[in-house]
Amino acid sequence: MRSTMRTIRPSWLVAVAVSVGVIGAGVTELTSRASLALPVLPLNSLVTMGLIAVVCLILGLKVRRWRDGKRDKVLDPLLAARTLVLAQACAYAGAMLFGWHGGILVDQLTTIALREDLGVIWQIIALLTGGAVMVVVGIVVERFCKLPPEDNEPSAKPRPKRESHGEEEFA
Repeated sequence: MRSTMRTIRPSWLVAVAVSVGVIGAGVTELTSRASLALPVLPLNSLVTMGLIAVVCLILGLKVRRWRDGKRDKVLDPLLAARTLVLAQACAYAGAMLFGWHGGILVDQLTTIALREDLGVIWQIIALLTGGAVMVVVGIVVERFCKLPPEDNEPSAKPRPKRESHGEEEFA
């Protein structure tokens, strides 16, 4: 029996980013009214985001190398499944971070002309970039885990696009 997992749907990533962005803008507005600091992650969180993306990419390259025919060693199926789940989690976490900081940036656009120090704006932009990198790495690594169609299967008529519901076969 073959197991199938759903691929990341870009529309879901956009929906996550937009909804978290709206929440982020609302929270920023509330913290501004209460004269509190902006709810922005510190810059050292970029290190954590980078480490997650690098580990995900390294594991994805290992699965891709096996998928592309370099099968000197047996690929642990559990490692491949965990890599796929990590890739999807990386993409969704990146979408959340991108949305949160995007919402804060949109809320702060009106105050940029009034600010003397734009350090927090550059910090928000750096975190936005980190979230975007996580999304891209997650999507790319998920593609690394996708198995090509097998040649020994009889070629049946292609299934309509509507019937697939995003289910794919992964390594």
